[in-house]
Amino acid sequence: MDLNLASQHLRLLADSTRLRLLLLLEQEELSVAELAAILQLAQPRVSTHLAKLKEAQLVIDRREGVSVYYRRASDSSKQELAELWQLLSKTTDDPLVQQDRERIPQVLASRNGGGSWADAVAGDMERHYSPGRTWEATTRALTALIGLGDVLDIASGDGVLAELLAPHATHITCLDISRRVVEAGRRRLANFDNVTFEQGDMHALPLDDASQDTVFLMHALTYTTQPQQVIREAARVLRPGGSLLAMTLAEHKHKKAVAPYDHSNL
Repeated sequence: MDLNLASQHLRLLADSTRLRLLLLLEQEELSVAELAAILQLAQPRVSTHLAKLKEAQLVIDRREGVSVYYRRASDSSKQELAELWQLLSKTTDDPLVQQDRERIPQVLASRNGGGSWADAVAGDMERHYSPGRTWEATTRALTALIGLGDVLDIASGDGVLAELLAPHATHITCLDISRRVVEAGRRRLANFDNVTFEQGDMHALPLDDASQDTVFLMHALTYTTQPQQVIREAARVLRPGGSLLAMTLAEHKHKKAVAPYDHSNL
C-alpha cells in the first residue's frame, strides 16, 4: 500500500460519524431513516456518509420493497482498508457508541409499527442482543449430555432454544404470547417434526397436569409481574420427578437500558 492509498483510507475512517455508522451496521441491517434516528443526525448527512462507505466497499445495501437497508460488507476487494477497519472496530470504546447501540431496539420496534422488541425481531432472534441471552452458550455445551423427554419451553420466542434441544427431546412445545413470534417460530422450525408452537399465557398454561418431563423458563420471568404464578403453572404441568430450569436477570438498576425489551419484572 503506497502513501497515497494509505492517506485515502485514513481520511475515510477519520470521521467519527462514519465510524459510528460502521459499528452500527456491523451489528444490524438498517435504513437511512433508522440510522439517522439512532445517530440523531439529518438523513442527507447520513446518506452522504453511506455513499462514501459504499464506494469504499465497506457497506452494501439491499432493497426490500420501497425500503433500502444497509449492512457491513463481509467481503471487500480493498483488503488493506478492511483490515484497518477491523483494527478500529476491535479497539473503539466510547460512550457515544454504546448509546447508539442502545437505541437499536427502539428503532426496530418502530419498523414493526410500534410493536414489541420480540415482534420486531421474530424469526431472527439469535442475531439480536438482549440482556440475559448468555444462557445460549451454556445450553449449547450441555445439550449433548442430557435426555429431556417431553419439553415445554415457556416464553419460547421464535425457537432458538428448541432448535438446540430438538435432537435430545422426545417432543418440544414452544409457548409464547405473541402471535407473530409463534408464526415466525413455526416457519423457522418447520423441518422439525418433534417441535410445535402454541400461542398462550404463561400464567395459565394450556396444557394438562403432569404432561411434561422438563420445563424451561429461560429469561421468561422478566416479562411478568407475577413470577410466583408462572412457577406454580410450570410445576403443575411437570410429571413426578420432572425438572424445571429457570434463568432470569438479577435485580438491577439499569431500567433505561432494558426498557426497549419490554421487561416487566425489574
